[in-house]
Amino acid sequence: MAYWLFKTEPDAFSIDDLASRPNQTEPWDGVRNYQARNFLRDDIALGDLVYIYHSSCKNVGIAGVAEVVKAGYPDTTQFTPESKYFDPKSDPATPRWFRVDVKFVEKFEKVLSLSDIKQMQGITELPLVKKGGRLSVMPVTEQEWQQLYAAAK
Repeated sequence: MAYWLFKTEPDAFSIDDLASRPNQTEPWDGVRNYQARNFLRDDIALGDLVYIYHSSCKNVGIAGVAEVVKAGYPDTTQFTPESKYFDPKSDPATPRWFRVDVKFVEKFEKVLSLSDIKQMQGITELPLVKKGGRLSVMPVTEQEWQQLYAAAK
C-alpha cells in the first residue's frame, strides 16, 4: 500500500461532497498536470490511502482520508466538449489524462492546517511544504502519513 495527498478546492469538491456521493465514492478527475497524471496512471493502486487536502480556501489543510477503490483509467472528461476539462488534443485510442476512483474513509474533526504541517519535524521532504510544491497529486511516505494522521487525531 502507498500513501498520497490529493488537493482540491472545497468550493468545487470537498471531503463533505465525497461523503455525500452514492457509495461515498467518486472519480478523481480533471487533473491536468503531466507529473500528477503519471502518478494517477502508473503508481496509484487499489487500496492506497489518500489525504484529501483543501486548498484555495479559508481553512487550508488536510480535511480527511479516502481510499483508492479503482486504479488509474482514462479520464472521460477529456473527451467531452461540454466539460471544463475537455482536451481537444486527447484521443480515446491514446488517452492523455487519467483518473482514479476514491471512497470516503473519514473526515477529521478539524482540518490539519498547512501552517501546522509546516512546523512539524519530519515533514520537511513532503512536496506540499517545499517551495514550488504545487502538484495536485503527490506521494506521502509512510512515516509522513503516520505523523500527519497522529497530528490530525
